[in-house]
Amino acid sequence: MATTDDTASGTHWVLTLSCPDRPGIVHAVAGLLAEHGGNITESQQFGDALSGLFFMRVQVTSAASRAELEGPLTELAQRFSLDWELDVAGRPVRTLVLGSTAAHCLNDLAFRQRSEKLPIEIVAVVSNHTVLAELAAFYGIDFHHVPVTAATKPAAEARLLELVEELDVELVVLARYMQILSPDLCARLAGRAINIHHSFLPSFKGARPYAQAHDRGVKLIGATAHYVTGDLDEGPIIEQDVERVDHTRTVEDLVALGQDVERRALARAVRWHAEHRVLLDGHRTIVFR
Repeated sequence: MATTDDTASGTHWVLTLSCPDRPGIVHAVAGLLAEHGGNITESQQFGDALSGLFFMRVQVTSAASRAELEGPLTELAQRFSLDWELDVAGRPVRTLVLGSTAAHCLNDLAFRQRSEKLPIEIVAVVSNHTVLAELAAFYGIDFHHVPVTAATKPAAEARLLELVEELDVELVVLARYMQILSPDLCARLAGRAINIHHSFLPSFKGARPYAQAHDRGVKLIGATAHYVTGDLDEGPIIEQDVERVDHTRTVEDLVALGQDVERRALARAVRWHAEHRVLLDGHRTIVFR
């Protein structure tokens, strides 16, 4: 993976963009980068016939500074109506994790961060319970207990937004956070909040989905990682994973397998977001893996 360190050839940048599809976009972007001594190390693009939009992700090594690249990119954006973002490849994304009592997703993300395999920096854990405080302390992560009731929910969400601002948070991860965010908070975090939830065929709701799945004799259990929106569990999907099961599996087996699927799907979604591999296309996502 590229790092934030400068190399002998310059900085390893990642550029993502979207715009109305038309001829000449790739040529223009590649030409701009070449003019600034850029060596493209990875390039992916996709034209969506349904939305009429073009999406592109480029990694490039260049001795040019951010300012030297941003000026020409701004001019190019005016020409092609681009929405674009430029960042240093591999830079750890400042991340706040929300949790309740289940520890598996938080533990997995913190472990992957510590092992330097996941390009995020977990700056804090926020929970409506205190169960995860010890785990956060083990990883040296600040823990904030923010209780939530019907009466205190507005104040709790205000505190969450305060932490997002104070800690310069770029990504919020709902790691089995058993609270529904208000539409206003979802809007404030649009495009930078990822949730993980179980997804079964058929769908089971409530506090004991694995017991319901076992009772119905499901053959597949799964999980979906998606961006948070005001429509509960219906945000743009980033990643999904499944595990095949059969009649010999107990409820406890399904819980263990389900937690493993949730960890895998969430970790991939967080990684791809942090690596700027996910671009929004309306209520869908384009994921350059």
